[in-house]
Amino acid sequence: MKLPEQLAEFRRNFEAGGPPFNAPAWIHEPMHRATAELVASRIADRALKAGDVAPDFALPDVDGTPLSLAELLKSGPLVLSFYRGVWCPYCNLDLQALQKALPQIEGLGAQLIAVSPQTAANTRRSVRENNVSFPILSDSGNEVAAQFGLRFTLPEYLQDLYKNTFKNDLAINNGEPSWTLPMPARYVIGQDGVIAYAEVNPDYTQRPDPSELLPVLQQLKLSAA
Repeated sequence: MKLPEQLAEFRRNFEAGGPPFNAPAWIHEPMHRATAELVASRIADRALKAGDVAPDFALPDVDGTPLSLAELLKSGPLVLSFYRGVWCPYCNLDLQALQKALPQIEGLGAQLIAVSPQTAANTRRSVRENNVSFPILSDSGNEVAAQFGLRFTLPEYLQDLYKNTFKNDLAINNGEPSWTLPMPARYVIGQDGVIAYAEVNPDYTQRPDPSELLPVLQQLKLSAA
């Protein structure tokens, strides 16, 4: 089953309210409303697109070692995936799908990294619970996400739902009080720093299958030959 189908199945089960979720029905309206408002804001239209130059950055991995885009690109193209956090089941399915595609990505001469705003401890949990072998970097305050045009602030009613119903206090999970998140996004960046592929979706329940990356990486490999 491809990733979009997995995500759709998860959403159906979650919104049906059965086990193991047992979520109260009233929570779905504010969650749907927040997504609809984000879509209507057209914020995704302002995110970086294919053909744009990716901003350089340096972010720490789980051990606190900074990795920079410039250094990573010396070894080949880069697949860069932004996600919300280990608390998000859609993001975890996304990470697992990327891990399955990692041999093909590396086989085409590229590297894969993921970026989230969570603390190093929660990043280590992401690595452990999703069994990923690629680096995950911590983007405190979503500063790099903002450079890519991905950062947004959760509305107050959704902050209240997360904190008091889901017991998911992002100020704690992310180690800073902004209550911002990145829109889920996936980029392929060529060694020249130019974005060759961009997928940004304000609806966090929808992600493309990693197989979409492979033709782009194949073309970059052919161009470099």
